[in-house]
Amino acid sequence: MFKNVFGSGFLVRTAHVILTWVITLILFLHDTDLRKQEETGELTLPVLFVLLVLVSVLLYFAVSLMDPGFVLSDECDVQFTLGIAEETQDMIPQTTKSIRLRRCGHCLVQQPMRSKHCQTCQHCVRRYDHHCPWIENCVGERNHRWFVLYLAVQLVVLLWGLYMAWSGFSHAPTWQLWLRTNGVLLGAAAVVAVLSLTVLLLLGSHLYLVSLNTTTWEFMSRHRISYLKHCGADENPFDRGTLRNLWGFFCIWEPVVWEHVYFKQSNDPI
Repeated sequence: MFKNVFGSGFLVRTAHVILTWVITLILFLHDTDLRKQEETGELTLPVLFVLLVLVSVLLYFAVSLMDPGFVLSDECDVQFTLGIAEETQDMIPQTTKSIRLRRCGHCLVQQPMRSKHCQTCQHCVRRYDHHCPWIENCVGERNHRWFVLYLAVQLVVLLWGLYMAWSGFSHAPTWQLWLRTNGVLLGAAAVVAVLSLTVLLLLGSHLYLVSLNTTTWEFMSRHRISYLKHCGADENPFDRGTLRNLWGFFCIWEPVVWEHVYFKQSNDPI
């Protein structure tokens, strides 16, 4: 389920962890509300903040090291995808269209619908969304919901940290003295502000795409995707309505046979 922590992306993960705890340390070393409450013995908020930072780091490693949904082999994977086992034949919608899977030109496995080969990971990934250099891993069928959860927790940590940094700025008679006194905290706050905006945009875009039951790859490259390029600009064969899309994404853990959804939508009367 998890990849080797010392494999590809070790430097990226190490840098993320170091940056996280260095900024946390800066917030506690300066005269912020966190330090003031710690000094007065009111430890509830400081402990909660550290625990939330720890949760964000653990989620980061979970998403980073988790198998995003690699397509492993024709025998065990494609047969499942097509549902050709005898007990699932009655689940396949009757259609005049044949289900044709493309064989990947890189890893030579047959690709289930909505999968794509990642040049960085050197694997085909189920319900491929994108390869994220931040976590040095693909975001796919198995870790996408965890990625969104990580973004949500990270955003709370960053906004809380930005507020705490703001509370730690001290007054000074001149700009030179103010910068000398608050320079380190100002640098940390600037980094946190940029990261907050980045995570906010990422979280918002992913929630929007999830509500439509589409992926970043499908949204950006639909004109080049064989099963989407014939659809209209506003047509999505996987869209089942906003609430059902969100429920299926966050609450249904079983793998979805997207061929069934695709051809059922295609056969629905207009």
